[in-house]
Amino acid sequence: MKRFSTLPLWLDVPIGLLARLLYRVRALGAEHVPDTGGAVVISNHLSYVDSVALQLACPRPLRFVAYHGPETSGLLKWIFNRAGVILVSPAPSAQWLRNTVRALRRGELVCVFPEGAISRTGQLMAIRRGFELMARGAGVPVIPVAVDGLWGSVFSFAGNKYLWKSPRLLPTPVCVAFGEPIPTGKADAAAARRALMELAADAFAERPVLRRHIGREIVRALARRPGSVALIDRGAERRALTAAQLVAAAAVLARRLRLTVPERRVGIVLPPGAGAAIANLAVVCAGKVPVNLNFTAGRISAESSIRASGARTVLSADAMRSRLPDFPWPERTLDLRSEILASGGKRAMLPWLAAAWILPNQWVAGLMRLPRTGDREEAALLFTSGSAGSPKGVVLTHRNLLANFEQISSMSILPSSATMLGCLPIFHSFGFTVTLWYPLLRGCLLVTTPSPLDTRAMVDSIREEGVTVLIAAPTFLRPLMKKAAPADLRSLELVVSGAEKLPEDLRRGFLEKFHIEILQGYGLTETSPVSNVNQPHPPVATPSADEQIGKKAGTVGRLLPGMSARAVHPDTGEELVKGETGVLWLRGSNVFTRYLDDKSGTDEALRGGWFVTRDLGSIDEDGFITVEGRLARFSKVGGEMVPHGTIEQKISELLGMDPGEAQAVVVVGVPDEAKGERLVIVTTLGLSAADAKDRLAAAGFPNLWIPRTVIRVGAIPVLGSGKLDVAACKRLASEACG
Repeated sequence: MKRFSTLPLWLDVPIGLLARLLYRVRALGAEHVPDTGGAVVISNHLSYVDSVALQLACPRPLRFVAYHGPETSGLLKWIFNRAGVILVSPAPSAQWLRNTVRALRRGELVCVFPEGAISRTGQLMAIRRGFELMARGAGVPVIPVAVDGLWGSVFSFAGNKYLWKSPRLLPTPVCVAFGEPIPTGKADAAAARRALMELAADAFAERPVLRRHIGREIVRALARRPGSVALIDRGAERRALTAAQLVAAAAVLARRLRLTVPERRVGIVLPPGAGAAIANLAVVCAGKVPVNLNFTAGRISAESSIRASGARTVLSADAMRSRLPDFPWPERTLDLRSEILASGGKRAMLPWLAAAWILPNQWVAGLMRLPRTGDREEAALLFTSGSAGSPKGVVLTHRNLLANFEQISSMSILPSSATMLGCLPIFHSFGFTVTLWYPLLRGCLLVTTPSPLDTRAMVDSIREEGVTVLIAAPTFLRPLMKKAAPADLRSLELVVSGAEKLPEDLRRGFLEKFHIEILQGYGLTETSPVSNVNQPHPPVATPSADEQIGKKAGTVGRLLPGMSARAVHPDTGEELVKGETGVLWLRGSNVFTRYLDDKSGTDEALRGGWFVTRDLGSIDEDGFITVEGRLARFSKVGGEMVPHGTIEQKISELLGMDPGEAQAVVVVGVPDEAKGERLVIVTTLGLSAADAKDRLAAAGFPNLWIPRTVIRVGAIPVLGSGKLDVAACKRLASEACG
């Protein structure tokens, strides 16, 4: 057995054996570590035992650089000295740098954590530049390394505390990914961040949990807590369902679907609630793929989705059919309640209720014949909202969904103790993943209301059920801010906005009225959906610890763990590395695999493993991403990219609009022979073109940014997901302009 560390043999052997007993470490790219010669090894820092995982994975001994101050214990200092750790003291001194350079010139591998401290958010912090001085001083390359699997362990800050957590009873799977050496002259902080993020995505993809089956994982999670209330349906009448009841209802319905539905995909047309949860879980447990259909998008769009999906059977409710007479209901449309009754109803559910209470959760999943592996098989089909064009079928795999659950769970903002309001439609990606599957899997209490447009129902549910987490689009938060009293929302601890850019006036108004800061997140159907989120600043771990930040106003937060991003010039395709705005490219295990029956669209969207989002954004040195908007929400006027959202926001401010009111001003672009595009204002207000021009010019807007045409409409078109219907606004502008 090779030496574990540079400790004396009598310490090296027992520590090495203990480390191998506690951690199952897999190394990727270890061949990138040169057999001889010095190099600076840089790694992300997630826990107190990162050095253990790194040493287990590295084919050569590592010498670490570590900080020590007055609070460092005598035992730790003794271990540091015996292990040859290069100590950095709080007192100003270059001695540590000279010691490091000498070690590198002797041909040693010196490992440093360039964040300077253990991350207290689980995300990569700002990169400090000390490693650059080491590499340049010794003339050696930099080897980036990413460690995955230790966040959430007893030695990490997951849950906002070190050490005082329940230890994992089984060996922890850890993946350590080594990257190609970065030459001395190119090893700067920006290059280091890019390399560490991409390696972290590679390491995350090796997690064993990603190979599992989503249905089996949900059933097991519910069967662990059979008597706990899992869902409170605030539909026509309040109804509370325990975890065991959800398992039992899904089990009997799944058996019937296996026997009566031959096709692979099954349509679902139901609002958020107990019915939607049972239907989706039953379809997955039947070995089929749920297709939650958008019943607000219009007949033509719905017909297209049903035809493309191949779903000849739709699960719904008779009440839904009566409310949606124009929906293209297939001939085989089944009433959910009737199907459960036909499956044996409560009598058939009794054995499953008993099984959930008595048997181990693995046995319950086994009795339902749920496979252990799902991995890259299709698990769900969602159609994009089509805010800037026709909806596309997005195929999501078990791996995609489980990856996003793991990523969201790694944040401390959605613990199992949370009570979450589920009001987003299930056909919307956030409603499908975040406010349906995630709480069932992680143990959050889910409180549902049928529609995010019913503001009064949302307010009553938050107040009466003690909801702590609200996730919604700005379109649904505006009326909430207008109609709710501060006392109605006093239970809320977290409000996250997604689906579209959070207007600053709404963020500021919500904070002033309710003393709750809306945290902006970001995601797309193609990313399952969450890729970014702001979170509260983590608490300071010790009096001497540096402050770390979890949020920045105006940004969509940092990437979730296991993801990497680039900003790419929209015309040249060149990667932008200095915080410039470009098209965002994303990579990670939560990124979709393909569009349904659309190879050309898939090839255009997925390039070399990267998803081209068609959103413009920038990445700062702390890793926070600012999204300026969709490319469709920019116009190229006279060769200059003009952001529609910036003009809309300024007009709203100049008109003194109430942030609680719905959006009343939209800017779109229509073709123009002279300048490429012409800006048009679509509004419900009595705003003239001359008035708009005078106000924007007085505010200092460039001439190219000032729309010359104003169209008045009765209502701004909005999709069922709450997003602005950009395509409809463009049609209105084009028709009016001829």
